[in-house]
Amino acid sequence: EPYRRQRQMCIRDRYMFYSYTPERTCSHNIEFEIDNGIVKHVSFAGGCDGNLKALSKLVEGMPYEEVIEKLSGIQCGIKGTSCADQLTKAIKKAVENA
Repeated sequence: EPYRRQRQMCIRDRYMFYSYTPERTCSHNIEFEIDNGIVKHVSFAGGCDGNLKALSKLVEGMPYEEVIEKLSGIQCGIKGTSCADQLTKAIKKAVENA
């Protein structure tokens, strides 16, 4: 299954940490947290390093609904998806299973 969820304790409160294996992209793992509906600590393994670091910085601190709205459906070449689109799929799956 391309999705796994782990619970961890934060010093002050609880948050959810997520790890997702994207499909049909150059990146091979996406990790992020959702804390009170806010996306935090996004990181990609593999893929276009500079672009994915920029994407991570841009979405951190945004409500997860806004990330989904802005990035869903973005395509990279002929892949039919992109790292940004796969992040939205990961967030949707995380919220579904929370």
